[in-house]
Amino acid sequence: MPCKTKSRSCYHAHTIYGYICNMNWHCKFFDTLSTAELYSLLQLRSRIFVVEQNCPYQDLDDKDQAALHLWCNDEQGLAVAYCRILPAGASYPEVSIGRVANDTAIRGKGIGRQLMQEALDSIRKHWGAVPVRISAQEYLQRFYESMGFEPVGAAYLEDNIPHIEMLLRAK
Repeated sequence: MPCKTKSRSCYHAHTIYGYICNMNWHCKFFDTLSTAELYSLLQLRSRIFVVEQNCPYQDLDDKDQAALHLWCNDEQGLAVAYCRILPAGASYPEVSIGRVANDTAIRGKGIGRQLMQEALDSIRKHWGAVPVRISAQEYLQRFYESMGFEPVGAAYLEDNIPHIEMLLRAK
């Protein structure tokens, strides 16, 4: 279910592939995030991209301020799944999804697929039926292909991790 509130935030629960997801889904633009929400999102991003992937890099790239942030919390209120949606022109000519992160505790339960579906629903709500570009870690190429993304171009290294650009064409 995409976000549908005028305040630009929402939450709801889902049943995902037989797994009861009692987590709350939220989507907010940067200027509506509380400091506690922002801290939780940055903490998850750091835990996954810097610590788990052993990849020190400059995460704060001045694009968060233009982004729509989509995440879900566990029952304790901690962010466990997240992505950042950027408007066309912020990173690519197309709307883009990036910083896709799932906590190790929820992997293999369909939450990543739900996160991407929520992101695509939110894009349609905010920008209509537009193409969407991602820079995917190469080992996840098949997952993104199952969501309708197609590889565009050759694989490349980003922060010493193999990536591939992929595009979901407007429907």
